[in-house]
Amino acid sequence: MPDRNGIGGSTRPRPAINTTVAHNARVWDYWLGGEDNFAVDRQAGDRIRARFPVLSDVAAGSRQFLIRSVRYLAGEAGIRQFLDIGTGLPTVHSTHEVAQAIAPESRVAYVDNDPLVLVHARALLASSSPGRTDYVDADVHDPEAVLAGAARTLDLTQPVAVMMLGVLNFVLADADARRIVRRVMAAVPSGSYLTLSHPTLELGGEPNGPAIAFWNERATPKTRARSGAAVAALLTGLDLVEPGLVSCPRWRPDGDGEPAEMPLWGAVARKR
Repeated sequence: MPDRNGIGGSTRPRPAINTTVAHNARVWDYWLGGEDNFAVDRQAGDRIRARFPVLSDVAAGSRQFLIRSVRYLAGEAGIRQFLDIGTGLPTVHSTHEVAQAIAPESRVAYVDNDPLVLVHARALLASSSPGRTDYVDADVHDPEAVLAGAARTLDLTQPVAVMMLGVLNFVLADADARRIVRRVMAAVPSGSYLTLSHPTLELGGEPNGPAIAFWNERATPKTRARSGAAVAALLTGLDLVEPGLVSCPRWRPDGDGEPAEMPLWGAVARKR
């Protein structure tokens, strides 16, 4: 059961924090300018960025896509429940902050299995009444555990915005990624949404190939890119919200003009 701060319990053994191997959540935190990382993460981040200089822009672009999509979901779409899978380390403009700024009653369940994220969960769960946030200690590869944990905080009979931002790239098999999306979306009702972002070798991302190979040789968890067609397959059966599947900066951008593309597909789609 959740304690008084909203952090759910788990019987799964807590993995130790390994400070000798770079980890995605901490490297991403470093690229975003955070402080929750170790020397090994900064070294890996710098070496990967040297091979693919646009990565810092990709990290920032992904965060801005989260902000714009949550604003749309909590505002125009009227969603009041969010399931954020693969949340990563706490940072500014997290899902609950953006959603509750628009609708204070919004409920958010964060899901991650990184032990460092769990350490910082109390900072992440700084939600005030009438809204609520919770942390689910589960792996994206186990959607049953994800859904069971989310049900502590969310009413899965009412519409939910499922957020899968930069997480399905750690599911290496296409069939497994499709299975996870289908299972999670099957558990939420019509009127729910899926927000998804995914790195690609398209959209100018060809140099990302060597960077991914370097990462997979030296860090954890292993990752991969997907084509636009492969990402679109993950959205089968859902209705894309305009402008559809696009480079993340081009999904309902703020301001005038069309932003430059970056090698990160993004979409928001509604369950019929």
